[in-house]
Amino acid sequence: MSRLKKLAVFKFASCDGCQLSLLDCEDELLLVAQRIEIAHFLEASSRVIEGPYDLTLVEGSISTPADLERIQEIRRESRTLVTIGACANAGGIQALRNTADSDFASMVYPRPDYIASLAQSTPIAAHVVVDYELQGCPVSKAQLLEVILAFLHGRKPNVPRTSVCAECKERGNPCITVSAGVPCMGPVTQSGCGALCPSYNRGCYGCFGPKENANTAAIRELWRQGGMGEDAIRRNFAGFTAWAPAFRKETER
Repeated sequence: MSRLKKLAVFKFASCDGCQLSLLDCEDELLLVAQRIEIAHFLEASSRVIEGPYDLTLVEGSISTPADLERIQEIRRESRTLVTIGACANAGGIQALRNTADSDFASMVYPRPDYIASLAQSTPIAAHVVVDYELQGCPVSKAQLLEVILAFLHGRKPNVPRTSVCAECKERGNPCITVSAGVPCMGPVTQSGCGALCPSYNRGCYGCFGPKENANTAAIRELWRQGGMGEDAIRRNFAGFTAWAPAFRKETER
């Protein structure tokens, strides 16, 4: 009998939502546990087994010098490293400070000089080699299981790279931009959420980040023709995944 694969889950600057998506797998996770050993997952257990790890899932962005040192050590201890969620892949909501003029630390802390932080909140891939990125805020439970199963079977994960518009079509949703004039990030956002917001007549927020070859210039022009001002356009792109290159170039225009 072959040995169990060692799984590790680590957190950096984030809300823990992507780790909770893994815990939400419940019954499915119990089945997967027949093939893996949870060696490090503090959200689920205080038991810690030393590396190296066969598969490491990392949530959160890098925002402090200590984070930077720790992610480099985790990379050395991981045979396969997968980043999960908007924070790990695009800096997360905390990356909004990267382009802000305000000194947020002085607004929050009475002694900001005690706070050690990097100049920017950045994705994991800005510092170490990442083997696979799973998008979402939080990640999709089904896609997370697919990534783990693909690892166990030695194949590439089968995660769709279509836009949220494709999911709207699958659900039979009318296009809210065409039918109601509601600005929506769906055409430039990767699928995975099941078109949750458009299904409730709310424009997509872009939680799953930009899809491959996202034509952000076209949707910017569509909004402009519809009467949306530059500040509003920038705010649409400056969300959970604002530091992703395709969205970042629009916020920096």
